Formats: sequence, C-alpha cells, structure tokens
Amino acid sequence: MATTTAALLAANLHGVFGERDAARRRQAALALYADDVRFTDPEETVVGREALLAKAAALLEGAPGAVFADDGPLYAGADRAALAWRFGPADGEPFARGVDVVRIADGRITELVTLLA
Repeated sequence: MATTTAALLAANLHGVFGERDAARRRQAALALYADDVRFTDPEETVVGREALLAKAAALLEGAPGAVFADDGPLYAGADRAALAWRFGPADGEPFARGVDVVRIADGRITELVTLLA
C-alpha cells in the first residue's frame, strides 16, 4: 500500500487511472481507496471502488494510446492533497489537463475530485 501522500497521488494517477491492465488497476485500487471512496468529475459523482474502476476503464478505453503525466508540483495539507496532470499522446500535446484533489484518512483515499482545465 502507498505510504506517503506523494505515493498515494502517484498510485491514483498512474496505478489506477493510467493503468491499462484491468487486473493491475483493480489491485492498485484495492490498496489505495477506502471501500466507499467518493469520486467526482465534471460528469457525475460515483461512490465505491467498483464505480471508480468503471470510470477509469471507460476513460482509458475511449483514449487508446493516451497516457497520464504529472503536470506540476504536489500540494499537501493535513488530510488533503492535490496533483496537476495532463492526458494525451506520450510525445505530443495533451488533449486534457486537470487537477486531482484527494482527501486522505487512515492511509487511504476517501474522496477524489477531478477538476479539468
């Protein structure tokens, strides 16, 4: 399981939302998120790991070859943290940019809010 705020955010971005292998994505999600994690993006709010995994899978299926990359420094407070990212071709201009803001309790992400640029 991720043990630092930086590791939690990296695992969220790369181990779940950027992981194309469904089994590895699921394994990362089990270690990373609380059972009742709440995920909000501009489309909707979903609750639970399964719903979050479905969102990640749909995103990746809709963008073959696109990858996530960190796009700025990590910001962290007592129980919240944020990381900017970009999403697109590995060697080209991103077609999406955003920020993930997380709430952390007991070493797990309990809430994830994605804001788009």
